[in-house]
Amino acid sequence: MQGETVFRSGSLEVNFPSHVVKVNGCEIHLTATEYAILKLLIKHVGKVVTQRQILKEVWGPNAVEQTQYLRVYLGQLRKKIEPSDSPQKLIITEPRVGYRLLMVEP
Repeated sequence: MQGETVFRSGSLEVNFPSHVVKVNGCEIHLTATEYAILKLLIKHVGKVVTQRQILKEVWGPNAVEQTQYLRVYLGQLRKKIEPSDSPQKLIITEPRVGYRLLMVEP
């Protein structure tokens, strides 16, 4: 992600300067929190990002035990960026650890 202005993985495209997110070429709306989570996962694409790390960076250091926040927002984010007609998943759950964003060829 470093230095890149556009991130692509599968049908997902994120334009960082404009904060525009597209799936299959169609612009989708993400909340500020969903965008922050996605940006963090993109920053560490292919690597596991721990639940605590996401909670700390998105919600702040006082929220590191609030995993229910994360589950709710990850569910919403998945519904928006993973087309329902595609078997390909972009966000993988690593049980009891965190989440990993996959790099998928378009």
